[in-house]
Amino acid sequence: MAKYNATDVFNLLKQQLNNNNQGEISFKLSNFNITVQQNNVVGNILEEWLDKWMTKNNIDHIYNHSQSSPDFWLSSTTTNDDWLEIKSFTGSPNFDIGNFMSYISDAMDKPWKLQSNYLLIEYKMDMGTGVITINNVWLKKVWEISCPSAKWAVKVQYKKNVIYNLRPATWYSPNTDYDTFKSLEDFLSALDYVIKIYPSTAAMGLTWKLKVETAYNAYYKKTLSIPLWQNIVQNYPKK
Repeated sequence: MAKYNATDVFNLLKQQLNNNNQGEISFKLSNFNITVQQNNVVGNILEEWLDKWMTKNNIDHIYNHSQSSPDFWLSSTTTNDDWLEIKSFTGSPNFDIGNFMSYISDAMDKPWKLQSNYLLIEYKMDMGTGVITINNVWLKKVWEISCPSAKWAVKVQYKKNVIYNLRPATWYSPNTDYDTFKSLEDFLSALDYVIKIYPSTAAMGLTWKLKVETAYNAYYKKTLSIPLWQNIVQNYPKK
């Protein structure tokens, strides 16, 4: 197996899709075959297809079959680096970037998670024929698909006074209320602010920023300095 980074995989995938960006999902039972016309299975099927496609193209990787992050490691020798997350959607981005509590916890002891690559796949399914068309693919970092919201410094899923998940911006559209974050530090600054004012994590907020900086600096041997959200909030006004 050959070593490919996320950009290599992304470029190879785009070449593949430029040749043919359509597919369909079939199911055969007792010699009777159907074409699946429900899009709630598409995301899982796309992940499985990517696993087999990478194997066919001799790309070194591990497919994570569990519900934990990441979806893929682009290395069979380490699970610390080369994290690749797959997010697919139809219409507008409606996926979860990650569970809020899990993400902020992992950031303190798994700094490599902050450098995960996100392979984003926009598709359309013809409900009459079941044909799936891949419209766009992107490769992004977490701060490039996150933004503030009217209520929170980071866009989240918030119901009945509980934050559940980090939610995505519509990063490809100019017609949005807020711009995506300009850097990892700005994203973490906004996240730090949410942690401090959200009652369930306020105690964690006393030390979270320092722990993230310390873990990141120790692992990458480079300085990560997270600003206070109050000092940069003016850079992210509502449009």
